[in-house]
Amino acid sequence: MNRFLSALAAAARWLLPQLSFSSHHVTPALRRLLLASAMLAAAITLVGQPAVAQAWDNSHWTANWGAAPAGPPPDASLYAFNNQTLRLIVQSSVGGNRVRIRLSNELGSTPLRIGAARIGLRAQGSDLAPGTDRALTFGGRAGVTIPAGAPALSDPVELNLPPLASVAVSLYLPGAVPAATVHVQARQTGYVSPSGDHTASASLPVQRTITAWPFLTALEVDGVNGAIVVLGDALTDGTRSTMDANRRWTDVLVRRLQTGRDAAARPAVINRGIASNRLLGDDPAKPLAGRSALARFERDVLATSGVRQLVLMIGIEDIGHSSAANPVTLDDLVAGYRQLIARARAARIAVIGGTLAPFEGAALHSDEKETLRQAVNAWIRSSGEFDAVFDADRVLRDPARPSRLLPAYDSGYHLHPNDRGYQALGEAMPLTLPRR
Repeated sequence: MNRFLSALAAAARWLLPQLSFSSHHVTPALRRLLLASAMLAAAITLVGQPAVAQAWDNSHWTANWGAAPAGPPPDASLYAFNNQTLRLIVQSSVGGNRVRIRLSNELGSTPLRIGAARIGLRAQGSDLAPGTDRALTFGGRAGVTIPAGAPALSDPVELNLPPLASVAVSLYLPGAVPAATVHVQARQTGYVSPSGDHTASASLPVQRTITAWPFLTALEVDGVNGAIVVLGDALTDGTRSTMDANRRWTDVLVRRLQTGRDAAARPAVINRGIASNRLLGDDPAKPLAGRSALARFERDVLATSGVRQLVLMIGIEDIGHSSAANPVTLDDLVAGYRQLIARARAARIAVIGGTLAPFEGAALHSDEKETLRQAVNAWIRSSGEFDAVFDADRVLRDPARPSRLLPAYDSGYHLHPNDRGYQALGEAMPLTLPRR
C-alpha cells in the first residue's frame, strides 16, 4: 500500500503541471482521462514486484491448560528460589503442533527475570521424553524480564503435543526469586534443581519438590477448537483429590471430551479454580485464596485465548463467611452473578451457571447459611439468566439429607468431594454446551 501511494503521488506531481493548461487545451473529459491513466500507471508499476513478508502471527491460539494465580503469599507460605531451575508438570487438554506458554508476574512487586525456558513431554518424574525438548524464546531472546504486575507470552515452537499429554515446562531463575505469583494447590508434584541452569537436562537433578505452580498460568496451542473456562473455588480447584492423578472434575470432563466427540469439536477445558475463592470480596488474611471472581474476571477468563464458554460455580465461600457484622444476602450474590454474566456476554461468551454443593457438617455451616444456599440455587435454576445450568448440587447431595454431601462422595471435610465425587461431577457435565 505504501509503494502504491508513493507511485501515485509521483504520478500526480508529474501530471499536475500538465493539467495547468488553459481550459481550451484540456477539456474536463480529457482532464479526467489523464488522471485515471496516471492512477492506472501507478498501479501497473507495482505489478510483479515481490511482496514483502509480514511478521504477523496469524495463528488461532487456544488455551490448552491453565491455572489461576494468587498471592503474594505470606512469608510462611512463600516459595523462594536462588539460581535454580523449576520443572513444572501440567496435563494438556487437546492436541496441537505449535505451543507457547504464558508466565505471570501479575502479583509481584519487583521485576521477574527468567534466564531460560524450555518445554517438552514428560516421560516420568522429572525426566523428559526423548526428542521432545524445545527451547522457548521471548521476542527472539532466550530469557525475559517480566515487569511487576505483567504477564509474558513465549514465542511459539513446533511440538507434536498429543491430547492428555504430561507436559514439562522448565524455568531457570537466576538470582534470588520469591514466588510472589503462584497457584498454590497444584495437586501435582513439581521439581526444583540445585544451583544452575538445568533447563536442557533430560533428567533434572532434583534438590526438592513442590506442590504448586509458580509463575506458569497457561499452555496454549495453535488451534480453533476453543476453550471452556471454569471459574470457581476449591471444588473446581480439586481440593482433597488424589495428588499427581488428575482427578479434578474438570480432568474427568477433559477425558470424556477426548473420547466422546469428533477431534474437530473437542474444546480444551481450563481450570481457573482457587481454593477458598469468593465471588464478591477478598479475604485479606488469605492472599492465596486469590482476588474475588469479580476482580480477577478479566485476567482469568477474558484473557484466556479462545474462550467460548464459561462455567461459573462460585459463591459458597461468600455464604460460609457471611456474618452478622458483615452479612451476605441473596441480592448481593445475584448482583455479582449478573455482573459476570454481562461481562462475559459482552465478549460473546456463553455462561453456564453451576449450583452450589451442600456443606452441612463443615465448620462454616449454619441453618441460616443453608437457607441462603438453597435460595441461591433456586435463582440459578429458575432465573433464566444463564445460557444453561449445571446442577452440581443435585449430583453431589445425599437424597436422604439434601443439605449434606452424599457420604460416598464426601472427603471427610463435608465441603469438598473425594475422587468419586469429582468423578460423578465430571461425568454429569454435558459434552455439548451452548455457544454465543
